[in-house]
Amino acid sequence: MATRHDIAAPPGKEGGAAPARPPAVAVSADAATKRARLSRRWQRDVRWSPYAFVSPFFLLFVAFGLFPLLYTGWASLHQVELTAPTDMEWAGLRNYTRIFDDDFFWNAAKNTLTIGIISTVPQLLMAMGLAHILNYKLRASTFYRVVMLAPYATSIAAAALVFVLLFGRDYGMINWVLHQVGIGAIDWQNDKWASQIAVSTIVIWRWTGYNALIYLAAMQAIPQDLYESAALDGANRWQQFFHVTLPSLRPTILFTCVVSTIGASQLFGEPLLFDATKGASGGAEHQFQTLGLYLYEQGWVNQHLGRASAIAWTMFLILIVIGIVNYVISRRLRASH
Repeated sequence: MATRHDIAAPPGKEGGAAPARPPAVAVSADAATKRARLSRRWQRDVRWSPYAFVSPFFLLFVAFGLFPLLYTGWASLHQVELTAPTDMEWAGLRNYTRIFDDDFFWNAAKNTLTIGIISTVPQLLMAMGLAHILNYKLRASTFYRVVMLAPYATSIAAAALVFVLLFGRDYGMINWVLHQVGIGAIDWQNDKWASQIAVSTIVIWRWTGYNALIYLAAMQAIPQDLYESAALDGANRWQQFFHVTLPSLRPTILFTCVVSTIGASQLFGEPLLFDATKGASGGAEHQFQTLGLYLYEQGWVNQHLGRASAIAWTMFLILIVIGIVNYVISRRLRASH
């Protein structure tokens, strides 16, 4: 077979030869450099992106949380007035000793304790009962859950205004109902226990639905096998509630108790707006003045910022004690299981 010689080589620069292609080694080296650069960029992105995503929170926390906390602690050791906040005179622990010697401080602490008990205990009991009812299959259950959360989303000012009208001495609906059953009118704003019950009612109305939804979520996480086993053993619904539901809700109950206690120790808006004419004094005789109102009165009414800072740090230490008690109880509950 004859060999063909009529196919000429492509024209080139020299003798018609094809142009030389770049070495394969050089091409692969450039690609490897590019891949290495992208790999380093990807590694830096993977390493530092999470910090960049969470950095806004820490920046805001340092600016509006940590710095005010430290500055308040520093101010509590000085005598400083609202009219001249930059003029500080070293006072040591004098602000703390003065508030501990102040009868109004102990009155506010006692009122905070009593209002906290009156509002927290019925609130959590009602929340547990409502959650137990909603845990069963009901029609329009989503609607009821939204209704439960509506008071929590309501403004404190709006809620306090409504309850002030309800607890009015002369024209309030509560006294009208009491009059229908033969009970005389109660001066809800000036009587000590009546005013504390009225303020606690506002707190109960706002937070019962919120805690009920927390209990409901915890109840729905309980395995149904436990209820089926209890039913096979002959337990009715009440026995299942006390022997299956409540033991399973121990961590949740502890959580709501701690959160409610912290909220009660910081109670401010409800008592302030319940009697707006008295302001931060908490009534004519300080009968429902809480620690939050006492702090506000010392700092922004009496203009003693150093003393108000000492009160704030005292409240902060109380919250730390509550947190320690929560930790100890939680450990014992885990150990009991």
